[in-house]
Amino acid sequence: MRVERMSNEKFKIFLTFDDLTDRGLSRDELWNDLPRVHRIFSDMMYDAGIELGVELTGVLLVQVYLLQAQGMLIVVTKTESDEFEEEEDYIEMKVTLDESKEIMFTFDNFEDVIQSGLHLHRLGVEGGRLFYYHDHYYMLLTDEDILHLDPDQVIAILSEFASASTATSHRLIEYGKTVMNELACTTIANHFD
Repeated sequence: MRVERMSNEKFKIFLTFDDLTDRGLSRDELWNDLPRVHRIFSDMMYDAGIELGVELTGVLLVQVYLLQAQGMLIVVTKTESDEFEEEEDYIEMKVTLDESKEIMFTFDNFEDVIQSGLHLHRLGVEGGRLFYYHDHYYMLLTDEDILHLDPDQVIAILSEFASASTATSHRLIEYGKTVMNELACTTIANHFD
């Protein structure tokens, strides 16, 4: 579990699927066993609060994003509470679950981008977007890009050349440099095959 403070009232937690398994929760149970998920999230909030040195009481807005290859990104926002609630030493969470339709991987060098793009193109993947941000390349694939394939197969190929990334497409679009805006795998195959 990795915790990062975003502001005084907001922080994010990143959990890999191994972290979830260690806490006794499978990916399918996230959608089916909500009381158990609530208990596990309460424990995670407690652990995160200790790590950040923040006392978490009152109402927490919790947004959970399931990232296909990476795990889970949880954004926690502490909301204003009145004095009565602060005396009560409790946590109330309003949880929103959302499953990402994106696969994002980060590459250390362009040669690895080329190799993964060529492998994916041979499997019929034409799309994808490529970004450059903080000395790394990022390949973004959506469900539509890999509709004809098993996502686990795509993740396995990308994992040979890259690492799963917690960066969001929104961050890369806003702050990164767009290298290939569309059809990244086809563009790579056309230029490097």
